[in-house]
Parts: sequence; structure tokens; C-alpha cells
Amino acid sequence: MERALLGEFGSADACARAITALRGRGWTQLDAYMPYPAKNIEEALGLSRSPLPRVVLATGLVGAAVGYFILWWTQNVDYPLDVGGHPTNAIPAYIGITFETAVLFAAFGAFIGSLRFCKLPRLWHPVFEVRGFERASIDRFFVVAFGEPEKEASLREDLSTAGALRIASVNLGKDGA
Repeated sequence: MERALLGEFGSADACARAITALRGRGWTQLDAYMPYPAKNIEEALGLSRSPLPRVVLATGLVGAAVGYFILWWTQNVDYPLDVGGHPTNAIPAYIGITFETAVLFAAFGAFIGSLRFCKLPRLWHPVFEVRGFERASIDRFFVVAFGEPEKEASLREDLSTAGALRIASVNLGKDGA
């Protein structure tokens, strides 16, 4: 059975120092739970930039292309009308709808992308079973360190050296949850 250790810290600075210390000792599989975003913890974890802006841009461009194509198809191929000798492909007339479809697709891309990248909806995780973990949404900071079961004693010692207020074991199940 896969296991991890959960260390509890009282402040964002203490949590960031602990993550830096653990990474310095060779622990690379770390995760953090915190009541509010803390830049120093994100930097200590070495998190990369989110791909969400690129997804939103790509879906917005696809939306603009789809909107423009629909307007072009309906007014040039499917049912062209000669109104006062004006060309049927009037690009300035298409700008409003093209922009609106770009915004619509980008909004859907942002919504679905954020759900996907945050792995939501996730109604349960093994760390939720740890007594006192509900304080992660109030005033405590938690670090989850994943490691091999035979190195659990070493990981526990490293967490206590890093200043953890409390250390708890987490059973992740066979799939690593």
C-alpha cells in the first residue's frame, strides 16, 4: 500500500522553509495545502507556470475562426445576396460576431481547462481523512511528502527537523490517489 507523510506547519514561511529543506535533502515528490495562495510556497515547490492561458488563447482563436467561417459560409456560399452592389464578404460587418464567438469559446476553454488542470470535481482525497486537516482551509499549512515505504522513518525525521508541528501518515491506496 502506498503511503505518504503529512506535516503541519503554523505559517507560510515555516512551510516554505520546510519544503526547501526537504527538497535539499532529496525529497522531490511534495505537495502543499494552504488556506490562501502563498507565493513563497509555490516558489519552494518549484511549480511551473499554468498552461491555462495558452488553452484560453487557443480556444478563443478557434472560436473566432468558427464565428468568421459561419458568417462567411452563410453569406458567400450558402445564400449570397447582392445588396446594392456591395461585396458579400464584408469583413468589417463580421467583427462583432467574430469577437463574441471568440469570447464565448475562450470562456468555455477557461472553465473546462481550469476544471481539468485542477483535477476537479474531486470530492474525496486520502488526506481529507487525517484528523485536523480541515484546518488547511482555516489557518494551517500542510506539506505532503511522498516516498517509498522503507524510507518513511527518514522522511518522518526530516519533517520533524524541518519544524513540523505534527506529522501524520496517509494511506494513498494502491493507485496513489
